[in-house]
Amino acid sequence: MNVELPHDWSPRAYQDPTWNFFFPNAKDKRAVVIAHRRWGKDLLGVNLCGCKAHERIGTYWHVLPTYRQGRNIVWNGVDYDGRAFLDYLHPALVRDKHTNDMRVHFKNGSIYQVVGSDEIDRLVGTNPVGVILSEYALQDPRAWDYIAPILRENHGWALFITTLRGKNHAYRLARISERLQREGDPDWFYINQTVDDTVRDDGTPVVSREDIEKERKAGRPEAIIQQEFYNNAEAPLAGAYYSHEMNKLTMDGRIKNVPHDPKLFTDTSWDLGYNDTTTIIFTQTHGREIRVIDYYENSGEALRHYVRVLREKDYMYGKHYMPHDVTVHSINDGKTRLETLRVLGLKCHVTFKHSVEDGIEQVRNTLPQCWFDERKCERLIEALRSYRKEEAPARLGYTGGEEDLKPMFKDNPLHDWSSNCADAFRIFAWNVKRRDEQDEDQRKLPDRMVDSDYQWV
Repeated sequence: MNVELPHDWSPRAYQDPTWNFFFPNAKDKRAVVIAHRRWGKDLLGVNLCGCKAHERIGTYWHVLPTYRQGRNIVWNGVDYDGRAFLDYLHPALVRDKHTNDMRVHFKNGSIYQVVGSDEIDRLVGTNPVGVILSEYALQDPRAWDYIAPILRENHGWALFITTLRGKNHAYRLARISERLQREGDPDWFYINQTVDDTVRDDGTPVVSREDIEKERKAGRPEAIIQQEFYNNAEAPLAGAYYSHEMNKLTMDGRIKNVPHDPKLFTDTSWDLGYNDTTTIIFTQTHGREIRVIDYYENSGEALRHYVRVLREKDYMYGKHYMPHDVTVHSINDGKTRLETLRVLGLKCHVTFKHSVEDGIEQVRNTLPQCWFDERKCERLIEALRSYRKEEAPARLGYTGGEEDLKPMFKDNPLHDWSSNCADAFRIFAWNVKRRDEQDEDQRKLPDRMVDSDYQWV
């Protein structure tokens, strides 16, 4: 049977450099494409996987920031003309589709699967040979840390395709790829295309200046316009809670090597997850100066594991701050995690329940006192920069009506990879607030300190 690939699709002229980079041979190739909104990122990704799956039998991943986004944007996605994305995979080559885990099985044995970087741990043991990382700037950076060694071993390829969201992990990778391409490395490709660089085959712009002006009239913040359409890494991350404070820390040189001081107690602040990530922040305080010296994160581990991690570090511990839900009883054995930690020998400080909004405000008040170790706390720093409000449902253009006055963001935080890190820091900041309200003698005698907000066990 003879079929033509890609199936009833061809890249637009501005997409040709990216597309052609992977042909005829994609072995060990890495491409970083900084592309404006509506560039056609995911449709190109679907077609690239559809072609490569029939050049080399293997598993191909299309990674979105979250599993839910993968389903909404790609698995259930449609193009500009209303054609389903999955219809671009040639039907004569498809054996079956599995909607539950978003997998397409081809007749030749290859698999195309849509996944989320928030649930990458569920795919441990899989061996992809080609990966699309869509909206990489919003993804959990650990996803690439997991994927990279696999592709290196099996000589697979990767396409990072994203808009920019400040100077985070995507921005840094873009700078690396740009340098390697400039130095003539044949395995690396980089391109940055704004709305000024892209036109359709009929010569009309993909996003016109009139379209952008309608977005402004609809109330879209200029920071979002600069990010979404002009790939401006200098624009503040729209909706980010701590953008100003983290930028100020960077400018003031407070993100640097911050060594552990053996003469000071080390406190820990936790965010505990049942089926989620558990995070621990390690801090030392000297007067009004707060030193964030270390950070640890893991998932799928029992509490015993985290206590062992603490003991393996050469720190003299002071207080261990826990979220209020540490006192919730387990359905399995009726015990609380507080009781389990006590049996494991850890004295815990239960944080008074407070609203997320109050906690976020306290983080803003606390960050100016902080110094962060840039190496050990890299993921925490990245998370605090990325932690942001959940976006409201998109508006469909400017009409001049009341719909255009809807806020761009909801009042609640977006739950993504950065949430656990940010929640642990919120626990820490709240206890800084409460600590500052204690007199100096109480702070020197933590084992005897008990009030309505604290519980020592």
